[in-house]
Amino acid sequence: MVEHWSPKPGVGSSSLSIRAKYKSKMNFIQYIKDSFEELNNHMTWISKEEAQKTTVTVAVFTILFALAVAGIDYVFQTGLDNFFKLF
Repeated sequence: MVEHWSPKPGVGSSSLSIRAKYKSKMNFIQYIKDSFEELNNHMTWISKEEAQKTTVTVAVFTILFALAVAGIDYVFQTGLDNFFKLF
C-alpha cells in the first residue's frame, strides 16, 4: 500500500501519526492491533459493486491486450518465417 497525503482528513490515506510512534520502540503486537484498527476505522473503502465493476473492466482490458500482443506476435512470426524461407 502506498501512503499519500490527502487534503481531506480520513480519505484515501492512512495516518502517519499512528505509525510515527513506533519508530523509536516497536511493539510488534501493538503495531498489528493498531494496523487492523486503522484499516477498519480510518480507511475509506470502495463499495462492493464498484470493486466488481473495476475488476471486470481490468479483466476485459487484460484479455484484449493479451489478444493484441498474440496477434502482433503471430504476424511477426509469420513474416519472419516467410522471410527466412527465401534463404
